[in-house]
Amino acid sequence: MSNRRRVVRVPASSANLGPGFDVLACALAMHVEVEVEETGRFAVETDLAIARDRRNLCVRAFDTILAASRFTFRIRSNIPLSGGLGTSAAAIVAGLLAAESFACEEVGRAEKALGGAPAPPADGESELSAGDGPRTRLLPAATRLEGHPDNVGAALLGGFVLCADADAVGFSVPPGLEAVLVVPHRPVRTREARAALPAAVPMADAVFNVGHAGMLVLGLVQGDLDLVARGLDDRLHQPHRAHLYPRSAALVATARELGALGATISGAGPTVLLWCAADAAAGVRGRLESEAAGWADVRATAFEPRGGAVVDAG
Repeated sequence: MSNRRRVVRVPASSANLGPGFDVLACALAMHVEVEVEETGRFAVETDLAIARDRRNLCVRAFDTILAASRFTFRIRSNIPLSGGLGTSAAAIVAGLLAAESFACEEVGRAEKALGGAPAPPADGESELSAGDGPRTRLLPAATRLEGHPDNVGAALLGGFVLCADADAVGFSVPPGLEAVLVVPHRPVRTREARAALPAAVPMADAVFNVGHAGMLVLGLVQGDLDLVARGLDDRLHQPHRAHLYPRSAALVATARELGALGATISGAGPTVLLWCAADAAAGVRGRLESEAAGWADVRATAFEPRGGAVVDAG
């Protein structure tokens, strides 16, 4: 009899999105893929420069639902490990989704042995597919492990998320919107980026960000890219961190001159997310290749409408 296994795929994410500091995030079409197999022994197999013991975030998340001691974890990813693209959130979500899938199967077996039967899944949804219900259930656990709901919310739900009161509400990616990323070779520590923020901000800056965050969300929901462009400006975090990544900050300031709708620092940085109309994305990427030569990589990507899911079960 073959070993039980699950393959889980979880997207990258970008948080803050300009004016939405700690409340807005989106999923991006780069992914962590984790194969978890019940081999009877614990192991982490990966070519990535990450922990291969019980400190591994995917393993730690899995261990909150099922003991990881009898499972082997094979981890692959095309998400840059540093730069503010939600790699820790993706790992946490992958571990939780895999563990919940195994746990649901074990519960189903126990109920069957006792003569009962679990409730059937809704039409079009497999118990192993991590639909909206399981994603919503896993958000509190993911938030506890990550410390905040924005990246894990985007990784679980896909698309865009708005976070408040430790919860995340998702909304769809509008048509005609694409992304180009500039990923610097030199990382910035999240702790250092947090320390750069002031303890208090002027009321005018807070009002500015509330207005622009509202404009950004309205533009995304209505599919109005002009409103999206107007809503990307920030006064709460990016100006205070600009000295940590001056080249990234300069790109944010000149993004519209390069043909983008605008740009934001991804999470704590230093990656820059350039927001583009679909017909302009290729030109923006081409111009960025010369701008970023020698200090950063340029990657075109899509905003990912799908959240993390079990993509194979056996």
